[in-house]
Amino acid sequence: CRPRRRWYHNEEHTLKPTTNIMKNSSALLLPTFLGLGSPVISFAFMGSFSSMPRQSHHHHLTHCSKEHSDHNVSSRRDMLSWGVASLVSLTSAAQPTNAFANKISDTYDDRPKRRGPQPKDLGVGKRKDMVGEEYIGLKPCGPAPNCFCSTDDKEDDPEHNIPAWTWPKNLDKTQAFEEIEKAVNDYKPGQGNIDGGGFEVKKSEPGYLYAQFESLKQGYIDDVEFAFIDGKGHNVVQVRSSSRVGYLDFGVNAKRLNYIAESLRASGWKAPGVDFSAHRDYAIQNGVQ
Repeated sequence: CRPRRRWYHNEEHTLKPTTNIMKNSSALLLPTFLGLGSPVISFAFMGSFSSMPRQSHHHHLTHCSKEHSDHNVSSRRDMLSWGVASLVSLTSAAQPTNAFANKISDTYDDRPKRRGPQPKDLGVGKRKDMVGEEYIGLKPCGPAPNCFCSTDDKEDDPEHNIPAWTWPKNLDKTQAFEEIEKAVNDYKPGQGNIDGGGFEVKKSEPGYLYAQFESLKQGYIDDVEFAFIDGKGHNVVQVRSSSRVGYLDFGVNAKRLNYIAESLRASGWKAPGVDFSAHRDYAIQNGVQ
């Protein structure tokens, strides 16, 4: 005669009860999105526990029904304790839904985002090539077709290597990176149906710029870097754009770099961008051309 408690997930991933305990209970679970980046379970308590058996009627209950009644009271108390603890835990761990103010729409704000952790080894540093020799460069790409980097060796990794960019000779390094920052800030979120979640320059100084770009629906974050490295040309900028999450990027990193490169070419830069004819495997796997 002990009541059973069973739960299932429906298509919207919300919890629903399938027992008489929840029908008789005054606690109603309501999944809500508080604009904090992850679903939070909230509790609405409808009235008092009027359905609880009163003590004056206990002598009318059989031993089985008394056990059932005690179990109901205990279940309600357990549920309340669990709900409060879950709400506190989930709320404290939640992240802001939207990273960037220049996103193109609020339509998908209630969706959990998959930003992924920021890589710890961004920037210019000591790297090792495929044969173990050290060099100074940006973080190398992995095997996935979702990254481009001008400091990756062209012979070792032609699918990820792209040419570095060269600024006009009438500019110095400070002026060159001011133009890069302007080109990035002039970037239009949503161009080419990408980066609808907006972007933000996280670090900018003479010789280095780091920005993050976000997809609209899923909130994927891509890391983009521009760096001057001594010994690689007096007016040369190294470039990197890479996804954090997933295997394919569906052409996002290439489209982004090509958009920024086109802007700089209009100012006299030599900025080749990503040539799909030289990156056939990338283009085929990501369905772009």
